[in-house]
Order: sequence, then structure tokens, then C-alpha cells
Amino acid sequence: MLTILGFAMIATFLVLIMMKKMSPIAALVLIPALFCVFVGKGAHLGDYVIDGVSSLAPTAAMLMFAIVYFGVMIDVGLFDPIVRAILRFCKADPLRIVVGTALLAAIVSLDGDGSTTFMITVSAMYPLYKRLKMSLVVMTGIAAMANGVMNTLPWGGPTARAATALKVDASDIFVPMIPALAVGLLAVIALSYVLGLRERRRLGMLTLDRVLDTGKDAGKGTEDAAEDATEDAAASETVLVGAGTVAGAGSGAGTGPGARTATGGGGTAGGGGDVADSAESADATGSTDSTGSTGSTGSTGSTGSTGLAGSGRADGSGDQDEDGFQGLDPNRATLRPRLYWFNALLTVALLTAMIMEWLPIPVLFLIGAALALTVNYPRIPDQKARIAAHADNVLNVSGMVFAAAVFTGVLTGTGMVDHMARWLVDTIPGGMGPHMGLVTGLLSLPLTYFMSNDGFYFGVLPVLAEAGAAHGVPTLEIARASIVGQPLHMSSPLVPAVYVLVGMARVEFGDHTRFVVKWAVLTSLVVLGAGILFGTI
Repeated sequence: MLTILGFAMIATFLVLIMMKKMSPIAALVLIPALFCVFVGKGAHLGDYVIDGVSSLAPTAAMLMFAIVYFGVMIDVGLFDPIVRAILRFCKADPLRIVVGTALLAAIVSLDGDGSTTFMITVSAMYPLYKRLKMSLVVMTGIAAMANGVMNTLPWGGPTARAATALKVDASDIFVPMIPALAVGLLAVIALSYVLGLRERRRLGMLTLDRVLDTGKDAGKGTEDAAEDATEDAAASETVLVGAGTVAGAGSGAGTGPGARTATGGGGTAGGGGDVADSAESADATGSTDSTGSTGSTGSTGSTGSTGLAGSGRADGSGDQDEDGFQGLDPNRATLRPRLYWFNALLTVALLTAMIMEWLPIPVLFLIGAALALTVNYPRIPDQKARIAAHADNVLNVSGMVFAAAVFTGVLTGTGMVDHMARWLVDTIPGGMGPHMGLVTGLLSLPLTYFMSNDGFYFGVLPVLAEAGAAHGVPTLEIARASIVGQPLHMSSPLVPAVYVLVGMARVEFGDHTRFVVKWAVLTSLVVLGAGILFGTI
């Protein structure tokens, strides 16, 4: 009975949020509370919730102060050089932008923390996706999968948990899996190429120098002033990346050889939560503008102006590369160029301390955020302004984490998760015993999606390892197979970092889930297949 109710609770939650019948926070709280009553343990609901909150409180604290810390680092310009390089590579080509998203997420994931990876990636890429009307769920999906592959680093969490649970060395798990994980990362990049190609076909390709040249020749008038104001209003959404707008009002802007003939110009194509935002339905939502141009703020315009990703000024001033692309606003008031090396050293020290486990991660980010605010913004009003600027993300993410604590608390406290895991293990045919590595890899996909990493690695994995040992399967093989489901796990509703991703990208969690699951499963199976091919699983 508990097994059936456990699967029913998870299925109800996923269906309701994917159909947008409930918000994630409401679903995470109300559905488990209702099922707790069905189980007959409603009187213990308070204890389950308190236990769940206690277990996730350090994660919530870490996310709160990590958002403040990296938000300040973004404000002061620490990541501008990296982002400039990525944006210079991307230009205004949808294909390059999606591939650049995968590369940026993979590089930043080396710190081992999903939340910081998503904060930096979204801050850098969001304006490009938004202004070019690209699918935002493509951005969140690619970032989540790239981070999922890189999350298998020994300091990322899953590998360390597997090593602890099975009493083996983490390096013995990770190092032999490097070739298979490299294949998985290449699969994510290949997927980003395919999805980027689809976006390019849907939207076209914009040649920046052509547009800038025609924009300079365009006349200036009252329509320009109105468009400039619209650009500034749209740009105020972002903290880090913008720039490169051309607000020419003449009919020649956005036309001529090499300029993009815009298709798919509706504002919904760039919206964070619309179903039309997914790549599959993008072709159906495209429409051709009679003027052959795209409006700068997500609506089609009759003036022929073309808006690029931007928060810069319409006169084209700012930090431009050889093609005239302005990737970052060099004049934002929050920049602290004289403190660049201090901030860089502080961040390196923080990440080193995190990897070396000198202090608990929440404590490290708490101290780091306090130092970053105090040194970069000595005036108290400035500190309050920076905290207020990031308060929205902090509240959304921390609220989601504590709501998830209700879900995990009920799932664990009622015994549902134990019965579900035992049922799955018991359903393994006896003839599959010699192939427990393959079985573990396949089971890691649904189990790490529907369970926390702790529940899977400390509750289920030892049972799988014992079953494998009875058939002569090495424990290390079971441990390696257990990490292949991480590309899917990173989009689990039980992973707090995914709410940072969808929250900052302004994407509905249901839309993200509907888009990413199939691709994440495919990526995980590629890693598993490569592991078997290379003989490590």
C-alpha cells in the first residue's frame, strides 16, 4: 500500500505542476500533506515536516547566501571577461548561443555547485535568449544537463556519497569513469548543436555588422526616443549582460544582404513560462513580420528596427568587439574594477575552502557574502540596495527549498520511499544478477529523480551492491553505475538548485520538466552505454 501511495503522490505532483494546475510551492506542500492523511499518519505530519526542514535548512542557508555572494560578484563585474569571451563566440547566432550555453555551464560547473553554475549561466545568457526570442527552456535544459554530467566530480556530491556508502575510494569511482563522462558531455554539446540548429532555422541568423552599419545610416527622431526608452525598460530586467542595441528608425535597418529576415516574431516565443517556449512547438508559433524585422522587446514592429541582446545605449557606445557586438554594459554603477583582483582571490579562496571542506558550505558563503558586501560597498545604503536587488531570487529559492522539505519529510517519514526502493529491487529478475551494473545504472535514472541523493546512495545503493556481490559483480562497478543518472537528477523537483535555474530564467518548472526529461534520459543512457563500452561498468 505504501509503495502504491508513494508512486501516486509523486505522479500527482508531477502531473499537476506540468499541467500548471498548481504552483510548485503549493504542490510541494499540499499534496504530501494530503497523502500523509491518506496513509493514516496525519497526526505525525508536524514531526515529518520539522525533520524535513531540519535536514534541508543548511541547503536553504547555503543557497540564500550563495545567491547574494555570486549576485554581488556579477554586479561588480568579476565574470565579465568570461562572459565576454562566450558572447564573442556566440555573436547573435542562435546555434552558437545554445552551444555557448553548454560550454559556459560545463566550465562553471567545475566548482561542484549547481546553484552557482545556474546563476552565472543564466545571468550571462538570459538577455541573448530573451532579445533574440529564443526558447528559454532550451537554455535551462542544456544548462541542467551539462551541470548534471559535471556534477559527478568527486567534490560535486554523488561520487562522494557513493564512496561513503560503499566504503570505497572516490577516485576509484571517478577516474575510470572519465572517458564515459567525457562522452556524456560531448553528447550534451552535440544536443546543444542540434537544438541550436533548430532555433537558427526557426529564427534565422542575424549578422551584426550589417545591422549596425544600416542602423548608423538610419535617421534619428521621436520614434528613436520611444524605442530607446523601450530598450532601457527591457534591459532593466537583467543584472549582468545586455548591450548591442540598434534602434534605427529607418526602413533600411535590419534589411539587406546578411541581415536576418525575422520569423517567429511573437513575444510569446521568448517568454519564460509559455508552452510555446519549448523547441518542439516553436515552429508552430512562428510568424513572418511583413516588414522583415523583429521588435526589440518581443513584439513585431513597423519601423524595421532590430533589437539585439542588450542593456547598452542605443548610440552603440560601450564595450564592443570587432563586429560591433556590445556584450556587457561597461558603465553600470555597480562595477568595481579597482577591486577586481580582490574579488577574484576571494572567490578562488571560497571555492578552494569549499572543495577542501575546511568549513561547512553555508558558513563559507555566509562569510563570503558579508566580506563581498562590506569591501565592495562600504556604504550601508549601497549594501541594502544590493541585497534588495537579489531578494526576489533569495525568497523564491529559499521558499521552494522549505516547501520541498515537506515533500521529502513525508516521503521519508511515512516509509514510502523505503517501500518504493524495496519493491524496485525485488522486481529485478534473478537472471539479471550477473548484470547488476547495468541494472544499477538503469535504476539510477528514476530513483535519483524521485528520491534525494542521500536516500538513493545511503538507502538503495548498499542493497544493490549486496545483490551484485552475491553474483560476483564488483562493488566499484555498482558504484560507477550509480552516478550515470545525474543528468536527469539535476532537474528533479527535489533538487533545490533547479529552482534557481527556472526562477532566474523565468521558466515554469512544468515547462522545463516537459522539455528536459527525454533529453536528460538520453544523455544518461549515453553515459551508461559508454561506461559499458569502455569496460568500467
